[in-house]
Amino acid sequence: MSGLSDVRLTLYQQELLETPGVRAAALGPQENRWRQFWRRVRTRKQLLELSDAQLRDIGVSREQAKLEAMRPFWRC
Repeated sequence: MSGLSDVRLTLYQQELLETPGVRAAALGPQENRWRQFWRRVRTRKQLLELSDAQLRDIGVSREQAKLEAMRPFWRC
């Protein structure tokens, strides 16, 4: 698999684990917010680390990636 596919699979796996009903009952609302915060921080950092070819694969320009990465963590 390409590195981009690995990143996508990891992100999709994390989203599935965070969907309501899967593990939400085990997590309190505050803990879930912290997980969302750290997921946003981590994925936005990973977005900056993608090469231009990988960004082209997902249809995002370097400028769009920078704008997304610079968004505050509390913005979805």
